[in-house]
Amino acid sequence: MMALLEFREMLRSFYGKYDAVLTAVVKFAVSVTAFWMLNDSIGYMEKLKNPVVWLSMSLVCSFLPYSIISFLAGIVLVAHISSVSLELALILSLIFLMVAILYYGFQPGDGYLLLLTPLLFQFKIPYVIPLLVGLSGGLAGIVPVSCGVFVYYIIQYVKQNAGVLTNDAALDITQKYVQIIKNMMGNRVMVVMIIAFAAGILVVYLIRTLSVDYAWHIAIVAGAMTQLMVIFVGDFMFDVSVPMVEMLIGMIAAMILAAVYNFFVFAVDYSRTEYIQFQDDDYYYYVKAVPKITVSAPDVKVQKINSTRNRRREF
Repeated sequence: MMALLEFREMLRSFYGKYDAVLTAVVKFAVSVTAFWMLNDSIGYMEKLKNPVVWLSMSLVCSFLPYSIISFLAGIVLVAHISSVSLELALILSLIFLMVAILYYGFQPGDGYLLLLTPLLFQFKIPYVIPLLVGLSGGLAGIVPVSCGVFVYYIIQYVKQNAGVLTNDAALDITQKYVQIIKNMMGNRVMVVMIIAFAAGILVVYLIRTLSVDYAWHIAIVAGAMTQLMVIFVGDFMFDVSVPMVEMLIGMIAAMILAAVYNFFVFAVDYSRTEYIQFQDDDYYYYVKAVPKITVSAPDVKVQKINSTRNRRREF
């Protein structure tokens, strides 16, 4: 345990020294992964699939806020979809514009969630997002996470129905919009996932703010169980098909990752909890103080000592 704590302190110290460089590297990695996923899943515009183009965009994104990176990823998504269906591209543009005005105009700091949610779906561990958002953020994180779930299932919808969307010229323009909206909003799996993620964030946030011992650990388990329960209820009521083995493996992986995050961010020693009471002219105050677990990183110094042997003179 002490070795892990020392390793954590070393990582914190390393990040404190090179935070600007590491942040740029992380943004570049997220951007590369996002653009690669879009080009691989719905890469219908050949110009954007050129490695020089999306690698250059990723390099520029390394120095931009996450909200701008999300905006650029949305433009790439709409551009690819416009090669298949101009109607769907227009609908998505309006949805993204509404989200940008209503949410990111007031709280732009959670833009990375809109990118991470589809990416973690792609890597089969999306259930970690509600746990991490509930632990580190607030209830406002439900909005970008829900939008990220929506984006992922839109990508899947376009990928599975590209031929139908391309060859629907015989339909009236009004019928096209009605059919697209009906197919998007009628995706029961997407609706159940949005509800499950929102419920998971809510439960984790409410529990981790309680003044009880091991609140974060309890919140992680409760958040995972809440997501499972919502998905099972959706499966029973709406006949939603979710791969069971894949979901359970993803949920276990999500709990492990959340526990690792808890260790690096909120490691406290409940055995040394103190309760303090004081007052002023208007109020009584009852404070629960839980000390953090902190250790100093080992500072190993090697010093050479040259010993000389004194020879005794014999008389």
